[in-house]
Amino acid sequence: MPMFNPPHPGEVIRAEIVEAHHLTVTAAAKALGVSHQALSSLLNGQADLTGDVALRLEKAFGPEMDTLMGMQSAFDISQTRQRARKIKVRRWRRPMALPTS
Repeated sequence: MPMFNPPHPGEVIRAEIVEAHHLTVTAAAKALGVSHQALSSLLNGQADLTGDVALRLEKAFGPEMDTLMGMQSAFDISQTRQRARKIKVRRWRRPMALPTS
């Protein structure tokens, strides 16, 4: 069952990894081999979780990349569903087949 409003993966990573291990953002970024700014942007919900960072988190702290990327996907789907009424498209209709003689 899809979540109506799942948290941004950065919120979960901050609570379950950075804070749970009593790390600073700088120390966590160093352990992951990413910049302080890149990790800070993710943790503050200003950047999406990438496959590269998800793999780094898996290698350094253990949560599976697939789970982390699933969280990002659920977040993206929820955000898009919330804007669905604003997204206008023209529904494609198959042309009627002409009778053959």
